Amino acid sequence: MSDENKAKILIVEDETKLARFVELELKHEGYTVFVANDGRTGLELFEASQPDVVLLDLMLPELSGIEVCRRIRKTSDVPVIMLTAKGEVMDKVIGLDSGADDYMTKPFAIEELLARIRAALRRTPSADEGDETILKLQNLTVDTARHTVKLGDNNIELTKREFELLVCLIKNKNIVLTRDQILNKVWGYDYIGETNVVDVYIRYLRTKIDDKYGVKLIHTIRGVGYYAKDED
Repeated sequence: MSDENKAKILIVEDETKLARFVELELKHEGYTVFVANDGRTGLELFEASQPDVVLLDLMLPELSGIEVCRRIRKTSDVPVIMLTAKGEVMDKVIGLDSGADDYMTKPFAIEELLARIRAALRRTPSADEGDETILKLQNLTVDTARHTVKLGDNNIELTKREFELLVCLIKNKNIVLTRDQILNKVWGYDYIGETNVVDVYIRYLRTKIDDKYGVKLIHTIRGVGYYAKDED
């Protein structure tokens, strides 16, 4: 679904003035908007409305944004953009660890939020990209149609964003991609401001694949970017 189809957006934010401001801006853009001011109500609205994007505050009454995100991820791959007043790296990492696709630190420009939402709505399953659905990297096999990853006989569980990043690296194997290139290919927009989101997700992949199985698939070119190496 694209934003032209009156996509549904759920805002879970306990700062009522901010929630109202974002709600009005999104409605002005043509979106259908649902608003909850606490985590528990947010989960209930999520189940009832089945939104296309969730804007989720990190600090919420009733249930934290982290817990709400974890529960959403048990049943859905809907894009979740975490909103946080905290700028510390660990807060952002915790949000991403819980299953969020992205984060924005308050205060933020509404234009940037709208760009993030449009990018989230544009994302489509990678299986639709071309005819190739089985990708290989050394002993690693990725099935983009079934969203499965295997290293030899070992099944590897990845989140949706980790999977998208791995597919991006394999489709560009042996080519060094800058962080900006990876952001554009995987996150789908020109990221505004500083971010370590690519580094965080590269670390996730290395933890689940390279470090766990003693292989070296993902390489760093310091000061440039990352690439997946096909040969041993």
